[in-house]
Amino acid sequence: MTDQTVATITTVPSPEASSTTAQIAVLATLAAIGTLATNILLPSLPQMAASLHVSTAEVTASITVFLAVFAIGQLAVGPISDRYGRRMPVLAGFAVFIAGSIWCGFASDLPGMLIGRAIQAGGACSTSVLSRAIARDLFSGAALGRAMALIMIAMAAAPGFSPLLGGALAHTFGWRSEFVFVALFAAIAAVAYGAVLGETHTSTPIPLNPLAIARTYFGLSVDRRFLIPAVTVSLIMGGLFAMFSAAPRVLIEGLHFTPIQLGLFFAGTVLVVFGAGMLATKLAPRFGLDRSIRGGLWLAATGGIAILLVAAFNPAFLPFLGGMLVFLLGMGIVNPLGTAQALSPFGEKAGAASALLGFWQMMAAAIGVWLAATISHQAMSALGIVLTAGALLALVLYTMRKKTS
Repeated sequence: MTDQTVATITTVPSPEASSTTAQIAVLATLAAIGTLATNILLPSLPQMAASLHVSTAEVTASITVFLAVFAIGQLAVGPISDRYGRRMPVLAGFAVFIAGSIWCGFASDLPGMLIGRAIQAGGACSTSVLSRAIARDLFSGAALGRAMALIMIAMAAAPGFSPLLGGALAHTFGWRSEFVFVALFAAIAAVAYGAVLGETHTSTPIPLNPLAIARTYFGLSVDRRFLIPAVTVSLIMGGLFAMFSAAPRVLIEGLHFTPIQLGLFFAGTVLVVFGAGMLATKLAPRFGLDRSIRGGLWLAATGGIAILLVAAFNPAFLPFLGGMLVFLLGMGIVNPLGTAQALSPFGEKAGAASALLGFWQMMAAAIGVWLAATISHQAMSALGIVLTAGALLALVLYTMRKKTS
C-alpha cells in the first residue's frame, strides 16, 4: 500500500464520527422544538389577538399556558422514559405536538387556542427533556459536554431566529402558517429521529409508581452532585429568558428599535451563544468542569453588573449590547457544562434527572420573566438586577460545592 493510499484512507471520516454527528443533530432538533413553538409567535401576537377578538395582553396567555404545561409535563415524561425507554415517549411526544399544532391552526377563539397550546406543550416537553436523557445514554465525560454544548446552541438558536421566521410567515401567509410550519418541522424531526436513533436506554427499568417517582425526585434533590450544578444552570437560564422577555421593552420602547431590528438583535445573540458553546468544549478538557463553570459564572455576573451600570449612567445601545454579550458568553459556557455535570452521575435514572432539571429551568425562566417585568418600571434596570442577582447567587452556590469523585 502506497503512502498516498494511506493518506487518502486516513482523510475519510469514520462511520462512527458521521453517526455521532447525525445523532447530535437529531438531539439538537428535539431540544429546539419547545422554544421554536414559543418564540415563533412573538411578532404575530397582535395579529392573533385581532383574529381571535381579544387583546394582545390576553393572547399572551398562550405563551404562559405553554410554559406551565411544558414545565410540569417533564416531571412525568422522565420517569416514564426510565421505565419504558426513550423511543416510545419521544415518538408519542411528536404525535401529540403535531396534533396540538393542527388544533391551534384551526382555533377560532382564545379558549380553543389555549387548549391547543396545552396539547402542543405536552408533546414538546417529551422531546425536549429526553434530548438530554438520550445524550446521557449515548455519551459520557468530555463527549457529553460537547453534545450538551451543541444541544444548548440549538435551544438558543430557536428563540434567536424564530421571531424573524415567524414575522416573515405571518406577513406573507398569516399567523396560522406558523403552526403549519412547526407541525411540518416536528414531522420531519420525527422521521429523522426514527432513522438515526434507536432505543438508547439500556439500564435496569425503574418501577413506575408514584412513591418510586417521588423517591427518585427527592433523592436527586438532596444529592449535591445533582442539586448544585442543576440549580446553577437553572438560575443562569432564568436570566436568559428574562433577557428575551425584557429585550423588546428595552430596545423597542426604550431605544426605539423597529421589530425587524429587534429580530436581528435576537438572531445576533445566537452567534455569541454558538461561540461560547464551542469555547466550553475547549475549556473543560483543559481546565476541568469546576474551573470552567466558575469562570462562566464570573462572566455572567460581570455582564449583569455592567447592564446595571449602563442603566444607571448611560442607557445607550452599544454599552447595553456589551453587557449582554458578556452575560451570554458566560451563560453559553455554564449551561452545557453544568448540565453535563448534573446528569453524568445518574445514568440509570437519566430520564428523571433530565426531567427535574428541565422543570427547574422552566420554573426559573418563569420567575426571571416575572421579575424582569415587575421589579422596576425601567426595563433595563430590572433586567440588570435579575441577571446580576441570579448570576451572583449561582456563583456563591457553586463555590460552596464540595468536590465529589
